[in-house]
Amino acid sequence: MKDNKELSSSVKSLLSVLVLIIKVLQSRETEKKRAKDKKENPKLPKEPEEESRINESSNKTEERGNHVLEEENAQLKAELEKLKIKEVNKESNKPSSKQAEWEVKGVGNDQKGRSRRRGKKKRNGSGNKRKIKPAVIKVKAKLEDCTNCGYDLSSTKRLISSNTRIIEDISEVSEPEVKEVEQEKSYCPNCKQVVTARSELALPGSDIGLNVTTLICYLWVSLGIPFTRLSMYLENFFSFDISTSGLSRHVMRVSKIFEEVYKEILEDVQLGSILFADETGWRVKGCLWWLWVFGTEESAYFSIDKSRGGDVVLRILGEIFSGVLVVDGWRAYTSVISEQQSCMAHLLRKIRKFYSKFPELKDIARFYVKFRRIIRDGERLQGARQEFGDEKFLRRFSKLENRLEELLKWPNPDNVLQDVINKVRRQQSRVLTFVCHPGVPCHNNFAEYLIRIGVLKRKISGGSKSENGAKAYAILLSIYTTCKLRKLPFLRFLKESLKHYIRTGKPMLLKEFAEMEILKVAA
Repeated sequence: MKDNKELSSSVKSLLSVLVLIIKVLQSRETEKKRAKDKKENPKLPKEPEEESRINESSNKTEERGNHVLEEENAQLKAELEKLKIKEVNKESNKPSSKQAEWEVKGVGNDQKGRSRRRGKKKRNGSGNKRKIKPAVIKVKAKLEDCTNCGYDLSSTKRLISSNTRIIEDISEVSEPEVKEVEQEKSYCPNCKQVVTARSELALPGSDIGLNVTTLICYLWVSLGIPFTRLSMYLENFFSFDISTSGLSRHVMRVSKIFEEVYKEILEDVQLGSILFADETGWRVKGCLWWLWVFGTEESAYFSIDKSRGGDVVLRILGEIFSGVLVVDGWRAYTSVISEQQSCMAHLLRKIRKFYSKFPELKDIARFYVKFRRIIRDGERLQGARQEFGDEKFLRRFSKLENRLEELLKWPNPDNVLQDVINKVRRQQSRVLTFVCHPGVPCHNNFAEYLIRIGVLKRKISGGSKSENGAKAYAILLSIYTTCKLRKLPFLRFLKESLKHYIRTGKPMLLKEFAEMEILKVAA
């Protein structure tokens, strides 16, 4: 009995195992069949649980994908915004190589698309001026044939009336004047030496006359003609044969003679009450150098240096400058202790460029209008100082400063506007300086006007081939621009100063030449 019971229990366990195996096999068969049906008929309805599970997983995947896309989109927008800001800063910080903006458009006003109206009067000095010089040579134009049909008029009687016209011309190409100078010698009993007479026709030891010397310096500095073209010009028009290296050495010698005049201009600049400064790129042997200008109403000092830093400003102006320094906002100028005015034309132009890149950000336009109104109110307050008196003027000026401070506290600015505000805030102490100083403008356009000739020279010749050539150009450009500001004839000054050097060993200074010109006019 016991054996039968044990057998029956073991059979039961075996049967239960077999049943489980059969169920597992059946379930697998049904799953395989269902999968096969799905492949053959994908449109078959899914079971509710499986469908909900699939929908939930797909929703999660879609949400995760959307989140990733949103992050990538935000990153791309931020990168694009940074690139636009960088591009605007690069364009606005680039030294100007065009006509100064204020000459046509004014401060803070583009005035694009405005052309001269029909019938409007032309500016003074436009067109060809009438010839008022007396005629030196008189020529008679004879009428031999009819100008209409060609009929022979040699035997016909001429009319009493005739037409007269004035023609102003230059002489034809001429050969250079070769002069032989005999220099006398004599023994001086005072210094007990043999001395030789000096000729004012050329520099000592040079075979290039003063007329050619002054012409070379004028064409090289004022017109920016490079030595290669200058050599061709002298050969074609005057049959004067000189190499480019000969021109270069001669100009550098002349510039070295004028170093005393160069120092005189620097002293005038350092004592100026209002000083304008600017810098632009220059090439020396293909490397980037910088052309600096420091100018007043009567003097302009140019310098070409490797650096664009504060060391150049300190070397030229010293640690303390007693006047007002008008600059374009470059940090190098802050190394000098002085009252400074930043150029508002630069700053307003930069804000306009930001708005042109981000026209959808209307807050930039609103900020620009309010900031420009503060500057214009400052200009009006500067002009009305004598009318208001000191007490009323200081009260109005304090309100103007408060308006600027409140403007820089713009509520909830976006990234671009915040960048604009930061640029204004960095120059906040130099925005309204001009209001308290009569005659000081709110822009640095005079310095741009002074440095423009250097920009044109750079475009024509590309810069200098040596450091000595760059220094020579800076010296002669300083003298030329200063003569222009003081309304002194540059060519005549060069000639008289070089003659003075031949006689005394020192060049004639600008002040001495100006006094000589006054005496000539008075006589």
